Amino acid sequence: MSKITVIGSGPSGVHFALSLLKKGHLVEMIDVGFSGETPVNPNDSFNELKENLEDPVKYFLGENFEAVVGTDSASVYEFPPHKQYIFKNPEGYDVELHGFEPHLSFARGGLAEAWTGGSYAFNDTDLEDFPFGYSEIEPFYNEISERIGLIGVDDDLSRFFPYHKNLLPPLDLDEHSQSLFNIYEKKKDKLNKNLGMYLGRSRIATLSKDQGSRKKCDYSGRCQWGCPSDSLYVPTITLNECLNYKNFKYISGILIKHFDYDNNNRITAVIGFDVAKKTEKVFKVETLALAAGTIGSSRIFLDSFLRKEGKIIKLAGLMDNRQILAPFINLKMIGKQFNPDSYQYHQLAVGIDTDDPKSYIHGQITTLKTGMMQPPFQSMPLDFKTGIFLGRHLHSSFGVVNINLCDTRRDDNYLTLSQNNEGGSKLVINYKPPEGEDKTIKFSLKKMGKFFGKLGAVIPMFQVQLRPMGASVHYSGTIPMSGSGNPLTVSPNCKSNDFSNLYIVDGSTFPFLPSKNLTFTLMANAVRIADAEF
Repeated sequence: MSKITVIGSGPSGVHFALSLLKKGHLVEMIDVGFSGETPVNPNDSFNELKENLEDPVKYFLGENFEAVVGTDSASVYEFPPHKQYIFKNPEGYDVELHGFEPHLSFARGGLAEAWTGGSYAFNDTDLEDFPFGYSEIEPFYNEISERIGLIGVDDDLSRFFPYHKNLLPPLDLDEHSQSLFNIYEKKKDKLNKNLGMYLGRSRIATLSKDQGSRKKCDYSGRCQWGCPSDSLYVPTITLNECLNYKNFKYISGILIKHFDYDNNNRITAVIGFDVAKKTEKVFKVETLALAAGTIGSSRIFLDSFLRKEGKIIKLAGLMDNRQILAPFINLKMIGKQFNPDSYQYHQLAVGIDTDDPKSYIHGQITTLKTGMMQPPFQSMPLDFKTGIFLGRHLHSSFGVVNINLCDTRRDDNYLTLSQNNEGGSKLVINYKPPEGEDKTIKFSLKKMGKFFGKLGAVIPMFQVQLRPMGASVHYSGTIPMSGSGNPLTVSPNCKSNDFSNLYIVDGSTFPFLPSKNLTFTLMANAVRIADAEF
């Protein structure tokens, strides 16, 4: 059987690798692989951690109080100090940014080690620009659902993302989410007709039943702090499964810089940098699969042309979902005691139907419980004492809807390189929002304001946060799938049209980015490629 070298251990890479291993192929995975600590006191709930940890202040706030966020740009999704390794960059990874603020990850498992589990299948409309339709990728959605454990129900949101096989029954809704859902059920006919808005259960990669060594969600309230039972799926779970195969080799501590190729455009080796020893390492390859994420894979691709031929090329078409965070207050929940013993991330989702189905607007609703509460409260125009008082009494009523917009490939949005004086390169990222985005944002907020008003909640518009491009980490589009065979594209099965033994199995290949979270489709597409090509 052939040997395939995979670069990166994110969701695409690990599921591509697992599929190859099951077929008997030799798989070598090369990764920087920064890692964190295992969850402390795994049997404790969120509140019990406060009581039982030797130094809870250090755990919750950090060695230098890093968790005390002091800027208005802070998001409700700020991550605890002990998870910051996920966003650590290797020394010398230079990036020049114009209109884009990406989160890069060189962690074992990649950026999805910090995701919130949203997993939504793309429908035929979403896949209109792809070289395949829903029926062709559906079997791989089903397979990934079984691998990772995915909760979902057939409800009002199934009009936007298909209801497929291997979905688990839902978790119990927390009181706040249940309150919103109950009111929607009573008013949904008018909300659907008058606003074109629909509410239902989130599709989340969390277990409601035990699966092997992974235990079902125990409502410990520790989702954002690191799930101690592995009920919330992260890619390292699949990486650990790969490590059980004798035909798998995992090499960490190596930042792959570029690949070398011969006169026939066949890749012969990848060249990396040992981040600890600060030395160059060369690995021979037979077949190469880039799965380092859109930005990571694109940089390797760009640097390879520069090193071999002295060419600086441009990869156009960078996409990302614009995100708008809209905090809300559920008036019926004011003054109630919140229950920390519940699932912490989004349990409800909301969709806005539009005149153009491709422009569907997607929102995920998170009722705030044991998450980091400082960011939404610090933006209130209040003194400290009043803020503390209201924080205590509004805690159970606070929530946020994370609104996502779709994106399209445009020439103004690109990745390229610039050379520095030392002979090295710097990655340059340029992004300009699409024309008319302001109108779309206003439309979305107006709709959400009316919708939540009908549910008995208020969105304080002065607290709405327009996240910078790059904040969603849903990057894609730089080396798209195409049937044309043109340079700087890949085939329908994601084989490079520039190099005969190169596959690109991450979001770089997506020709369109719907408003839905893309990670589920990244995993399904990676398995589709492995099934079709190997």
